[in-house]
Amino acid sequence: MNWGKVAAASIALAAIAAGAGMWYAQEYGYYDSIDPEGPDARIDITTSAGVTALALTDFEGIDADSSPLRWRACAVATDMPADAQPFDDPTPLIAPGWFDCFDAQQIGGDLESGAARGVLSQAEIRPDVDRVLAVYPDGRVFGWHQYNDKTPERGVMD
Repeated sequence: MNWGKVAAASIALAAIAAGAGMWYAQEYGYYDSIDPEGPDARIDITTSAGVTALALTDFEGIDADSSPLRWRACAVATDMPADAQPFDDPTPLIAPGWFDCFDAQQIGGDLESGAARGVLSQAEIRPDVDRVLAVYPDGRVFGWHQYNDKTPERGVMD
């Protein structure tokens, strides 16, 4: 028996299994759906008058305890305040492939072209993380968490 081939095959199979496990963990393992009727489905928005809750329909959301950046949401706002605070450099983060309503590349392109506008939902939703929304004229709202520029690692000190 050629033990070199057995060892090589074992290493290759272990690498494939580890890769499949990491892919599954990143794509499915940590995410939980957000109950559309639960308290986690509430999306606030920052306006000149303060923070207020949005009235939403068709809410879909996901979150994970493993990272403050895994929150994503899609919804329709029935009454978007005109004075929502703009957010500088909104950058939607890629969602898992199975979360069909959130297409970060499309949302990012729409933000760049002006088809959507980026607004601050809530500052410091978690330490050094803001909740950001892409808002469309027809009421569609897409949300994600994004690091803010208040951390020393990013070169900005308070």
